[in-house]
Amino acid sequence: MKYISTRGQAPALDFEDVVLTGLAPDGGLYVPETLPEFSQEEIASWAGLSYEELAFKIMAPFVSGAVSDAELKQIISEAYSSFRHDAIAPLVQTAHNEWILELFQGPTLAFKDFALQFLGHLLDHLLKKRQQKVVVMGATSGDTGSAAIEGCRRCDNIDIYILHPYKRVSDVQRRQMTTVLEDNVHNIALEGNFDDCQNMVKASFGDQSFLPEDRQLVAVNSINWARIMAQIVYYFYAGLALGAPARPISFSVPTGNFGDIFAGYLAKRMGLPIDQLVIATNSNDILHRCLSGNDHSKQPLQHTLSPSMDIMVSSNFERMLFDLYDRDGDKIRGLMEDFKSGAMHLDESALSKARELFSSYKVDDDVMLEVIRDVFERTEYLLDPHTAIGLKAARETRRRQDIPMVCLATAHPAKFPEAVRKAGQDTDPALPHHMADLFQREERYEVLANDIGTVQSYIAKNLKA
Repeated sequence: MKYISTRGQAPALDFEDVVLTGLAPDGGLYVPETLPEFSQEEIASWAGLSYEELAFKIMAPFVSGAVSDAELKQIISEAYSSFRHDAIAPLVQTAHNEWILELFQGPTLAFKDFALQFLGHLLDHLLKKRQQKVVVMGATSGDTGSAAIEGCRRCDNIDIYILHPYKRVSDVQRRQMTTVLEDNVHNIALEGNFDDCQNMVKASFGDQSFLPEDRQLVAVNSINWARIMAQIVYYFYAGLALGAPARPISFSVPTGNFGDIFAGYLAKRMGLPIDQLVIATNSNDILHRCLSGNDHSKQPLQHTLSPSMDIMVSSNFERMLFDLYDRDGDKIRGLMEDFKSGAMHLDESALSKARELFSSYKVDDDVMLEVIRDVFERTEYLLDPHTAIGLKAARETRRRQDIPMVCLATAHPAKFPEAVRKAGQDTDPALPHHMADLFQREERYEVLANDIGTVQSYIAKNLKA
């Protein structure tokens, strides 16, 4: 399978190169030239497969020729061996035909583990084969960083540098990153917001001259195709558990960067009968504004109690635009140039297609807290703030009660004790056993100015020999 850029001016790559390249040289994002499509009969035959077995079925067509079947099965097995729940992605019912898909059973208690445990093992395999060392550089609004570090901490051929906005992630999120003390792990607290971190990473990928000639940057954030690919699996897993493909399923996804819900869109195109895909946003609602009012403009970032969604530039939305504009790279280049100056507007055809594919809803902090409070009172099930936003959006936009609605639970509530307390809980939710001593562990990180030269100098000086 070959991969092409959304901006149409980069050479097509195979799977191995696309994983190691990240951003295309023309500034675009890589997507598969064609998507595998599964028949309803084939999907039905997967009922009863374990998560790992299903992951192999879904991912094998994307990696064909780059990784053998036996190697892929081994990578998948290693990736999910650290998950705490044997189901990997269990479902919990919260109301009639309403389900929570628990995506926080991995080592860092967030959905990012599904992709980043896989990506870490995949990178280790590819780099050993190529006898190559790389530098992983990523930006995080909270969860990506810890999941990336956990995936890469034991990789001999990777130095990892994660930028997070200083004092703008939760204490649990910060400590999950900064208490990993391996020599190849470096945490940078940037004196700025998440978009500053992300812009710095993008600029560094555009000009890598600060690195030695034998090193290159590799992306582990959601621009890396392997992450999107791994996330497709749990849509099929939840769908099969609830009766697909004999019945349709709907999903509500709390999202900031659009990667998680884009994986759901791909699952639908690959044959999973998805009736409704709900984009759930917090007060940083660029995706909801775009869909509801064709307003894709940058606005000042608001700091909320759901910090993993405190994002104003949804990187993966470009992948969606590429399909909405019939894969016209010239059109996408023009749109992204418009957006650089502050705003872009979709034409009527593209906007109409988007509205057919997605519903959207915005939830502010006060409403989110009320949802946590109400669900706990009714069910004694405790939601994290991001999941509460997804659940509220599902309830407000749901078209059919006879179709199961699955809300993606993107993080464990213990990662966000401030929100849980404000929702009326007397005590902070307990961390799982493997993290019980998190607040006693030693931390290590650098606070750096919001200056690209300072950050790049720090990276260059701290590479392993």
